[in-house]
Amino acid sequence: MELLYPEGATPLDPDAKAGLIPDLSTQAELNEWEAANIAAALRWALRSRTLRRDLLSVSGLLLLHRRMFDATWSWAGQFRRIDTNLGVASHQVPSAVASLCADTRYQIEQSVYPWDELAARFHHRLVLIHPFANGNGRHARLATDLLLSQNGQPVFTWGFATLTARVPSPPPDTLVADSPVRREYLAALREADQGTFDRLLRFARS
Repeated sequence: MELLYPEGATPLDPDAKAGLIPDLSTQAELNEWEAANIAAALRWALRSRTLRRDLLSVSGLLLLHRRMFDATWSWAGQFRRIDTNLGVASHQVPSAVASLCADTRYQIEQSVYPWDELAARFHHRLVLIHPFANGNGRHARLATDLLLSQNGQPVFTWGFATLTARVPSPPPDTLVADSPVRREYLAALREADQGTFDRLLRFARS
């Protein structure tokens, strides 16, 4: 099966691509399969006591990725082992994720940022680390929404409101395929790379 990569996506190396579990023929079938896998993970995450306790930990974020993709990729829930065009060096991933979790716990305890900014910064940094071979954006968005929800905050809409006037029933994740919404999301992340989070904050609540 030939995989299609929208702008900003990291192509899979041959070993990672070989880890596809289901026998699928097209990218559309893969997208649908992954969406079902993620929907099941969300139902699990909302009632998981383990994830409520451990979300901001290396083990918690690995567990979330595994549950999101365990029916799709054999390496689900494992940090990437090769360097990619995005992210920190592969050997730095575990320590970078651990530092992110520790910093975010401190920011919550000390009320360093308003909740929306704290969540946007958490999301951006997790995407920037790029811990996994695939699914980094979807994992980071779900982890961010769970972080907000677990702390009594409304989850982000991630550009959903910009689609409702045109699409009565948007797909489960409007940011997987190339679209104006995805391009705005990537532009907001790039501004955050420079330390400016206003655009990402506006997008997350749009």
